[in-house]
Amino acid sequence: MSEILNANPTIRSAADLPSRRREPSKKTRSQRPFGLLSSAIPESAYTPDPFNPSSSSEGESSEDENEVEPIDEQEIYDLIASIQDPEHPLTLGSLSVVNLPDISLTPTLPPSSSSSLSNPGTTTTKNTPVMTTVTVLVTPTITHCSLATVIGLGVRVRLEQALPPRFRVDVRIKEGTHSTAEQVNRQLGDKERVAAALENGTLMGVLRKMLEGC
Repeated sequence: MSEILNANPTIRSAADLPSRRREPSKKTRSQRPFGLLSSAIPESAYTPDPFNPSSSSEGESSEDENEVEPIDEQEIYDLIASIQDPEHPLTLGSLSVVNLPDISLTPTLPPSSSSSLSNPGTTTTKNTPVMTTVTVLVTPTITHCSLATVIGLGVRVRLEQALPPRFRVDVRIKEGTHSTAEQVNRQLGDKERVAAALENGTLMGVLRKMLEGC
């Protein structure tokens, strides 16, 4: 970047960041994710999927392998907090660009049993997953940040590649934190605009750099 937009951002220490990292599975993931955003993540970022039932050990029963483990807000935060800021050599978590209280999970296809609604990301039955919308509110470090859209794209790419298909991703700029939040949110929510943006070689290079540490 030729000009630093915020030369003195507030930085949180790693010890202050909420975290509950999973231990990686012993099995390696043999197939890459497919879809619109698949090319945005470097090969080195493809680690065993902790949310994929097929990653369980061979000694487990078939019933256990078919169970889908719940995913909560903390695990979503762990996925995106390590994304590199496009301007500073710091993570989005340490800059408080992403924050645990600004992450929510909402069932979009609720099960027939209302009791399952209290635990988003679980399954209604053995073969019928609950579709869940993951909403992340992004807080730019300054209200006129010109990289807000890039940061939002980075968060969206990371989640759409890391989460199972039963999750839908909704990334927005937090209300009152950016002067053009409405415009940025329209861009982030428009699939055609996102697809067009990801065809830009320069932008793709920025996104890959942002996701290197994930």
